[in-house]
Amino acid sequence: MRQTRAFHIGGLPIGGGAPVTVQSMTNTDSRDAQATLAQIKALAEAGCDIVRLSVYDEACLDALPAIIDGSPVPLVADIHYRHDLAIGAIERGIAKVRINPGNIGSVANVRRVADCARMHHVPIRIGVNSGSIEKDILAREGGVTARGMVDSALAHAKLLEDAGFHDIVLSLKASGVPLTVAAYELAAKETDYPLHVGVTEAGLPGAGNIKSAIGIGALLLRGIGDTIRVSLTGSPIPEAGAAIDILRAVGLRNEHVNVVSCPTCGRTGIDVAAIARRVEEELKDIRVPMTVAIMGCVVNGPGEAREADIGLAGGGLSAAGGASGGEGSGYAVGAIFEKGKAPEKVEGDLAGILIQRARALAAKKAAE
Repeated sequence: MRQTRAFHIGGLPIGGGAPVTVQSMTNTDSRDAQATLAQIKALAEAGCDIVRLSVYDEACLDALPAIIDGSPVPLVADIHYRHDLAIGAIERGIAKVRINPGNIGSVANVRRVADCARMHHVPIRIGVNSGSIEKDILAREGGVTARGMVDSALAHAKLLEDAGFHDIVLSLKASGVPLTVAAYELAAKETDYPLHVGVTEAGLPGAGNIKSAIGIGALLLRGIGDTIRVSLTGSPIPEAGAAIDILRAVGLRNEHVNVVSCPTCGRTGIDVAAIARRVEEELKDIRVPMTVAIMGCVVNGPGEAREADIGLAGGGLSAAGGASGGEGSGYAVGAIFEKGKAPEKVEGDLAGILIQRARALAAKKAAE
């Protein structure tokens, strides 16, 4: 893991080797405290550690105290052009602000924001997107480049550093994965700022998830990234789950059950997809690191299942009536593999049997 400066967003540590956090952003009218707070709570329930909201006028400032008081997670105020809104948000208790120091006016205005943030121990995120690079940098680079994005971000950061402020987070997002990765890799080499990582404007769920997983995942595997956001068009709620899936895939979150299932082939004798869906759904509340495997046949199944904490290898339909127990019941024959125990032949509702055994194992692990 890349070592960075360390500070807190509210009570949440960021940088310095702290766990990578998950962020999202509300898309409600920030002047509507009730609707915004409801979405913040939904995002927190979905797994967000930090939530950002737009603050664009005085009515947003008026709504902030109620939103902050009711929020279960630290909040970030997203502000452009007006330094007075940044100061107002900080004074009302926001945990972090997102600005571009270069677009909030004079150096004196930057210093006012920096002084206020320092007094209240509020970090500042400098957000540079590929579409917000200064004209002189674009002219020098001949267009948008990773070098240009980093130079733009560092120029903004210098304004804060010159004002004596150092609790800075950088983001350097582009809608293209290669440019995003290149910009963050360059920033990671040249700075020790914590990095907020994401692919901006990734698109709709589906293709947007893939872009985000490739870009964010590639960086996290290099130890780059202190907080992440998956940016998807539409409701922000799915962003949290997508971000958590990325963290789990790269080994940075392991407090949940990891369900492993085979892609199936012509040898498959059980309904792997239905069993896996049911197992995943019914074990999602468990907060114990554990791998559960569902494998469709007796070729690779036993070996793969044996590597999991607990696993099922299908053997075929039973004489009792096949999969008549309904989707996910998997009324068939198979073998249960649990670490440290001999394989056990099972028959009937395979999903139900596996879920029962997995819950018992989770309880045992939790008690150890």
